Amino acid sequence: MKKIEAIIRPFKLEDVKVALVNAGIVGMTVSEVRGFGRQKGQVERYRGSEFTVEFLQKLKVEVVVADESVETVLKSIADAAKTGEIGDGKIFISPIESVVRIRTGEKDGSAL
Repeated sequence: MKKIEAIIRPFKLEDVKVALVNAGIVGMTVSEVRGFGRQKGQVERYRGSEFTVEFLQKLKVEVVVADESVETVLKSIADAAKTGEIGDGKIFISPIESVVRIRTGEKDGSAL
């Protein structure tokens, strides 16, 4: 099993959700996060004053999938989240040792 974490632009969430549902993913966790990378923030104006927003608002989408689904999910997220501009985000893949469904006690593959 693998955990896939994708940092995406907020307005791309619906596209990513639809792509994941179409790929057979039935659950996901979404968190509001802030950060910066090569985009290095942006300059904004408020009441005539300029200021730099260093930490940009992003969303983190997390899913745990079976090993054989990783490439499909990875491609689905990347295609749905891409705008072609700096700041589209990143996708991280990590191994998961075990999963337990709290309600039923099911473990690993059957808990997904």
